[in-house]
Amino acid sequence: MSQAGPPLDPAAAAAAQAAAQAAMQQFTTEAFTLLAVGLSVTILRTYARIRVVGLKGLQADDFLAWVGVTFYAIESCLAYSVGAVAHGLANNGMTDEQRFNLSPNDPEYGLRVTGSKIQIAGWSSYSVLLWALKGSLCFFFLRLTAGLGRGYRIRIYIGFGLLIASFMVVVLNLFLACRPFYRYWQIFPNPGEVCQPAISNQVVWVYFAFNVTTDLYLISIPVPMLWQSTLRPIKKAGLIFLFSGGIFVVICATLRCVLIVTDPVNGAQLAGSWAVRETFIAVVTTNLPMIFPLLKIWLTPLLGSLLTSLRSTTHKLDDKPSKGSLGFGDKGSSVPSWRRRPGGPPTANPITNITFSESEEHMVDGVKLQSMQTTWSDSSTTNVPDPKSAAANIRKHVQVSVVSEER
Repeated sequence: MSQAGPPLDPAAAAAAQAAAQAAMQQFTTEAFTLLAVGLSVTILRTYARIRVVGLKGLQADDFLAWVGVTFYAIESCLAYSVGAVAHGLANNGMTDEQRFNLSPNDPEYGLRVTGSKIQIAGWSSYSVLLWALKGSLCFFFLRLTAGLGRGYRIRIYIGFGLLIASFMVVVLNLFLACRPFYRYWQIFPNPGEVCQPAISNQVVWVYFAFNVTTDLYLISIPVPMLWQSTLRPIKKAGLIFLFSGGIFVVICATLRCVLIVTDPVNGAQLAGSWAVRETFIAVVTTNLPMIFPLLKIWLTPLLGSLLTSLRSTTHKLDDKPSKGSLGFGDKGSSVPSWRRRPGGPPTANPITNITFSESEEHMVDGVKLQSMQTTWSDSSTTNVPDPKSAAANIRKHVQVSVVSEER
């Protein structure tokens, strides 16, 4: 096989081959270990959701999470094939002289053609995987903010529009950037940098730009609400960290693009390796908010007296988190926080408790208190509640209290 550089002596060639095999074995172990963890996290998410809402209660975000992890498995297999089948070769990293001298009958020619096609399939699975997970997050936020102001939902609808538009752009760019399409695996004559799928600047940077833009926008949906909330600083910081997992995806995407562009010879192998790492983080961070309540339930008995002592100093009887809830609320008093304010009603940022309960997954329990404001207001108020509405709100409040006291 011809190489990009000068020929090596037999000893150096054997050493290089041994190093390549060791690197391939290490990557294989890493890739399929990450795949197993990603599948486990998705299964755990589905179990947690079925445990809460039942099989028929699964929503669009639950199904999109499985679309994402399915294409993550496909992507991992394709990344493995880059080294195991194509030996890390594609139609890049060759001089014009090497392209001219490489015969179509040479085994390397077939490997480079196959490797280029694997790269195209890898980019395609990467697209579906990441954008399915982004869509899952958008649907999750839509459920999570049910009951909040119209402005919050508009931001989520804008997110849906941004995801659809960006997905169309990256896919059309991939399939239309190189025309005719077969030049993506052309060896001779040189098809040009844009038709080398492993290192194409046009493909790499378009994916990077829209991937980072959409991730940052999705982070901008929950984080400002949490930042402006009345939660205690430590709980606010914890929730912001929980919903900011996309930052790690952005970091990995940046490293991946830089390494691919700066190493045109080994770009094919690097593309597969860093794609697996980046998408693994995307799978985990997308599912983590959904499995966190379940992990809390499982870990509470293990942590024992430590959590008990902390809970006893921060939780009050009528404000305990329900089973399966995150319980990141303002637990300093049994009186709702909006009742302790001089003005009475909630502020413009009424987030006082974030709960993933067994019946609903609203972002703000304070919103539910808003709906009962008339019923539970002081007797001096001039508004007279409708008896039927008051009775319905009382029953709802009692039901919520009973659920919260089950533990």
